[in-house]
Order: sequence, then C-alpha cells, then structure tokens
Amino acid sequence: MKRVYKNLTFQVLVAITLGILVGAFFPETGAKMKPIGDVFINLIKMVIAPVIFLTIVLGISSMGNLKKVGRVGGKALLYFEVVTTFALVIGLVIANVTKPGVGLAVNNLSKGDISAYQKGAQEINWVEFITHIVPANVVDAFAKGDILQVLLFSVLFGIGLSKMDLAGHSIITTFEKLSKVFFNILAVVMKLAPFGAFGGMAYSVGKFGLATLIPLGKLMLCVYATMFLFIFVVLNLISRLYGFSLWQYLKFIKEEILIVLGTSSSESVLPLIMRKLERFGCSKSVVGLVIPTGYSFNLDGTTIYLSMAVVFLAQVFGVELSFSQEMAIIGILMVTSKGAAAVTGGGFIVLASTLGALKVVPVEGMALLLGVDRFMSEARAITNLIGNGVATIVVAKSEGEFDQVQHEIALAGGDLVPAEEIA
Repeated sequence: MKRVYKNLTFQVLVAITLGILVGAFFPETGAKMKPIGDVFINLIKMVIAPVIFLTIVLGISSMGNLKKVGRVGGKALLYFEVVTTFALVIGLVIANVTKPGVGLAVNNLSKGDISAYQKGAQEINWVEFITHIVPANVVDAFAKGDILQVLLFSVLFGIGLSKMDLAGHSIITTFEKLSKVFFNILAVVMKLAPFGAFGGMAYSVGKFGLATLIPLGKLMLCVYATMFLFIFVVLNLISRLYGFSLWQYLKFIKEEILIVLGTSSSESVLPLIMRKLERFGCSKSVVGLVIPTGYSFNLDGTTIYLSMAVVFLAQVFGVELSFSQEMAIIGILMVTSKGAAAVTGGGFIVLASTLGALKVVPVEGMALLLGVDRFMSEARAITNLIGNGVATIVVAKSEGEFDQVQHEIALAGGDLVPAEEIA
C-alpha cells in the first residue's frame, strides 16, 4: 500500500479528483488556484529550451550523416501533413453527421469576450510567421522559449558541431553531462506534478463551472468521441502497420497523459516525453528532431477541434456550408493550424482567423465556445501528445532507428522505474 502512495500516477489522479471537487463545491477558491498550475508549468518551461537544444545537438552529432538528418526531417513533415489533414477531414465528417450545433438557441447560451482573439487574428501575418522562425538574437529565442527558433538554431548548431569530427568530441561530452543535469532538475520538478494538476483542474472547474458544460454538452461529447476514434482507430491502424502496440505505448506514458489532463498543456511534459520515447526504443537523434517539430506542426487534437468548431458555429447560426466551402476550411486550416502553437492565444486565434477568411460564419460566434473551451483543451492536448509520440515511433522504425531490445526492456518494467532514473 505504501508503494501506491508513492506512485506518481496515483498522486496525480488524486490531485485531479481533489481539483474537481474544490472547483465544483468552492468555485471562488478553485478559481484562485490558477497560480499553482501556472508555477508548475513555468517550472517545466524553464528547462524546455535547453533540453530541446541539447537533445537535438546530441542527436544530430550522433547521427553523423547530414543527409540522414534531412531525410528524417522530411519524413516527419510529410507524416505530419498527411495525418493532420486526415484529422481535419474526420472532424468535418463527424461534425456534419452528428450536427452538434443544430437546435441550439443562440440567445440562451452564455457568451464571453473575444475581442482579444479577434485582434490577435487580425495581426497574424503568415509571411512574418515564416520569417520569425529565424531568430535575430539566439539568446532572446532561448529567453522567450520560442520552440521553432530554438529548433532551427539547434539544428544548425548540431550540423556545425558534426563537421568538427574528433575536435568536437569534448563539446559533445560536456553537452551530455549538461543534458543529465537538466533531466535531474526535471526529476525534482516532477515531484510537484500533483500540485500542478490540482491547481489547473481546480481553476478550470471553479472559473467556468460545470454548469457551463450543459448547453454545449453535445459539442463536447462529439469532440471527445472524435478524438477517441482518431486515437484508437487511425493512430491504432498506423501503429499496427509499423509493428508496435498503441495500447502498450499508452500504458507506458500514462503519467504524462494524466499530467496533461490536469494542466491542459502538452508542453508540461515535453522534456519527459522525449526521454520516455528514448526509453521506449527510439533513437535520441529521431526523438530530438521529431518531437520539437511536432509540437508546432503535428497538432492532431487541435486540428480536429478547429474543424468541428467551424462547422458547429455554422450550424448554430443556420449557415449551410457547401462542399467547396468545406474544402476551403480544410485548405485554410492546413495552413493556419500550423501556427496554433506559436501564436499567443493558440487555437482560438487560429479559429478567429479561419472564420475571418471564410466570411460566411460570424466571428462573434466564437464567444459561445469560451465557456467550454477550457474543458476541451485537455482532449486537444492529450491527442496532440499521443499523436506526436506515434509519429516519432513511426519515423524511428522507418529509419531503422528503433532499438527493439530497449523496447522490450521498457515494456517489461520501464514504466515502473522511478522518475529520478529517467535522467
């Protein structure tokens, strides 16, 4: 029994349950718990940039062959585009079949203020977004934790280091030691995961209230069901095609899934999932390239939600979308969804920009979603996390960079290793 109390999964589950209870019965207190969740996420973000940098640099330097680096990156981007497009189509089809927005009385639904999101959407300039990937100041990129900028600099640094051959070994050795230091820091931070999960869940329930779920319950049910089908049908088929068990993978990352559930942020486990995937059998080089890139370009959960939200709002306002308009939605979201992780305001700003581009659904309708958006963010974040993990395993297997022996060791007991040993 004593071991159960020490298990991080058990602790996070208890914390999430307590957070729901506090938010439901003491909403004012629950709403004040936000700083607890924010502090935990900030502690994780504190090490994300250096962990990504060190992992990518060490991965590229160990890969040696720069052509292989390009091939791995190309395969990852191709996979991201195909799978996220498939996610968009699934979202549109299910939203059209289930019709979650039909019959809802707009005037009876609570509305929130979307002015900040509208302003953010108007400010999006996709040329600037592309050019923003190249940092003018690398120190500033690390200070702000801009994943795309850190990713680009890390790849260039890794390429530069790999060209040094033997002369660069001392730097590699130093970076390996630094990497262990940062993962040791992460092991300490993860002891606070139950507090972060409690704070995030208590805030969500206390701030928005369980009552807000009732009018838009059909939409929430459809979104959750669609993401469930995407994971256990689409990703499961991909997993079977590449010879690994999705269920075993999900069991292996159950702690990370629960932390994301509590914090509503997949970033809260970014460094952890990178190390977990290495333990699962993927090479450091593939993990270092695919996971950080996937956090910006492989947002399966976000794309499903965005496509369903557009159709839902059209149904609420009685707008009949033609086939060509729905194809336009897919085309627009294929571009705009790639910026969801890098734009302040995330999916909501991308949704505003998509509705603005379509010009057939009132952008003001987004206010209807504000009350339940927080409750659907957990599903988006968990789906994004699982999707990126599957993508990494697929690329690793296709490149012959998957260690089957290590994989068997991980399945035999890797998920029972204490957090301190992950480093």
